[in-house]
Amino acid sequence: MPHSSPDTPAPRSPDFDALVAEGEAAPVDGWDFSWFEGRATEERPSWGYQRLLAGRLADPAVRSALDLQTGGGEVLAAAGPYPPAMAATESWPPNLARATRLLQPRGVVVVAGPEEPPLPFADGAFDLVTSRHPATVWWPEIARVLAPAGTYFAQHVGPETVFELSEFFLGPLGGEVRRLRHPEGERAQAEEAGLEVVDQRTERLRMEFHDIGAVVHFLRKVVWTVPGFTVEAYRDKLRGLHERITAEGPFVAHSTRTLVEARRPA
Repeated sequence: MPHSSPDTPAPRSPDFDALVAEGEAAPVDGWDFSWFEGRATEERPSWGYQRLLAGRLADPAVRSALDLQTGGGEVLAAAGPYPPAMAATESWPPNLARATRLLQPRGVVVVAGPEEPPLPFADGAFDLVTSRHPATVWWPEIARVLAPAGTYFAQHVGPETVFELSEFFLGPLGGEVRRLRHPEGERAQAEEAGLEVVDQRTERLRMEFHDIGAVVHFLRKVVWTVPGFTVEAYRDKLRGLHERITAEGPFVAHSTRTLVEARRPA
């Protein structure tokens, strides 16, 4: 979503149905969050993943790279130039079409298929494997396609991301769900796959939703926040949240992000 800003967003129509309709009508393909401008904000991690990714891709020692779960290709497209061999994977058809249009003219081979093992690549095929916000991290498969001394560099969604919003709609979430994506668990999984974690940092970041249309669009776009979300199923909850935002101001939630760098031994 857009960066946090000290500016006050422009007031929007107070009409619940109109705002919900706007959120329902907005397209959800790709990971372009510009639609949220003036309607929702999210702090960015201090490390600047896209800038760091560009540096990794420009390293002359990297001759081949793979971006997993590239979404609509927006992040990778802005991080070039690329090594001589550059590939990306995506499984969701709307994102796949968008990524192909965006990345193929830049020389990136966009591969369609399930985002789960086995990946359609040979053992040790890549010096660098990257991913921004993968839905699932298949550590053994990442280790398999990495060349000796190769690096996995990624930004993961961390634990308890946007739980304030999830719990508003779903009620309290249990301890097992709260432990998902925990950095300690991810480190253990990476090491079990034979990788050495050389850098791992996590930050908690403020999010604000300024109107119910932004909430609807977010829940349609980031589908794991409230699995199975539809406006029809949650209309009463949405109306209650709309009234709360109207009376009290933005709904505040928090995301977590983890930067991780892991290497395959030489």
